[in-house]
Amino acid sequence: MPECGTVVYTTVKMVNRYIKYPWGHNKPYNDFSSYFKKQFNERIQKISVDAGFTCPNRDGSKGRGGCTYCNNDTFNPFYCSPQKTITQQLTEGIAFFSKKYKTQKYLAYFQAYSNTYADLSVLKKYYSEALSVPGVAGLVIATRPDCINEDILNCLQEFAETRYIVLEYGIETCSNKTLENINRGHTFEESIKALEMSAGRGLHIGIHYILGLPGDSREDNLQHTKILSGLPFETLKLHQLQIIKGTRMAKQYSENPDMFNLFSLEEYVDFVVKFAERLNPNIIIERFIGESPSDMLVAPRWGGLKNFEITAKIIKKFNEKETWQGKLYD
Repeated sequence: MPECGTVVYTTVKMVNRYIKYPWGHNKPYNDFSSYFKKQFNERIQKISVDAGFTCPNRDGSKGRGGCTYCNNDTFNPFYCSPQKTITQQLTEGIAFFSKKYKTQKYLAYFQAYSNTYADLSVLKKYYSEALSVPGVAGLVIATRPDCINEDILNCLQEFAETRYIVLEYGIETCSNKTLENINRGHTFEESIKALEMSAGRGLHIGIHYILGLPGDSREDNLQHTKILSGLPFETLKLHQLQIIKGTRMAKQYSENPDMFNLFSLEEYVDFVVKFAERLNPNIIIERFIGESPSDMLVAPRWGGLKNFEITAKIIKKFNEKETWQGKLYD
């Protein structure tokens, strides 16, 4: 089952009745910001780092071209470049964010591609360099389930004895057929194995899951909540499927748009509430939507709304339906 902390119930009034939420605050879902405030007594900012890693379905060991939906340029900020050292990227990122927020600490976010896909000596060097930068309190390491092993996990476990270490796995879907269709290069069984290997080591484990992948019906996604709810992870990042310029999926969308069933904004807000209703309430939802640069986004285009604006609509939908995360969880 997902790891969780102490359960503290909060009673809130919803329309004409009172609801007890098991996460100790009045949001209708187990939200990440409230959880994070319990972990740290000050503001924490993630600073993206591009260490120049690649992926096994890009370098030929498993395939070429990468995942059909993937374009890493969608989340690399201006200071983030593998031509710079880890220290330089973090220093420039800290300088940028410190102008907005005077007192805070930082997490070095190894985000681009698969950040455990290298020799252990290289990984130790990069992680240690990041942790040596003043103000860096820990690491967030994004990777794939097939790019982990006992030696890497042992290394991360040692770091976790004194620092806050997050390991994020791109699960994306529970369907092997869909994973194959998007050229993911690993199976769902490998996802389960990676999560089980990572559990119980003092690491904070998160997963990414995409709603609306071609091959996954909406009913499939709802059924997947039963599977996800029993896996050993702590935090969940949900993404709506986005078609990004320069990807193989953008070409597929141009040639055969009928293979996609993209969400409208209204459909997504309603659906993600249904998804959360069926989800284990111990799972912390880090975000409900992904956001890509407007000039790179092909579809769906939701009027330029920001993540926090869409999240506000989702919370409003929860309240209108008098429901909450885990209401239908069994």
